[in-house]
Amino acid sequence: MHDDSLELGRAACLTVADALAVDAAERKDILTRYLDHSRRFDEAAARRNGGRTADVIPIATPLRELEQEPTNREIEVLQLISDGLVNREIGHRLYLSEETVKSHVRHLLAKLQARSRAHAVAIGFRRGLIA
Repeated sequence: MHDDSLELGRAACLTVADALAVDAAERKDILTRYLDHSRRFDEAAARRNGGRTADVIPIATPLRELEQEPTNREIEVLQLISDGLVNREIGHRLYLSEETVKSHVRHLLAKLQARSRAHAVAIGFRRGLIA
């Protein structure tokens, strides 16, 4: 794996273990690096395929294809996840029990068809659900 890919993977994997909040500038830097990496990948794939763009498995389906869109509260939870908060901290911030936060996270993962919290955050950024 390329060093940039490893760095990008580490930066994008904001998980429960990440107890520190990520500020807006750092979040923007992560997203910029991700978009740059994606652009370079597309360019390399096009060179390999004689100028044709590569057939890449789509990362996410369009929001309109989802069975249900996330609620406003679920989007609030997603924003706080992107800030690096864990369930307990999110519950404290939104005056919810930790179990209620877990329920919101489960619903978010299902609605966004995400495999993890970090994947949900990436989808949220791409779809403009969070900033």
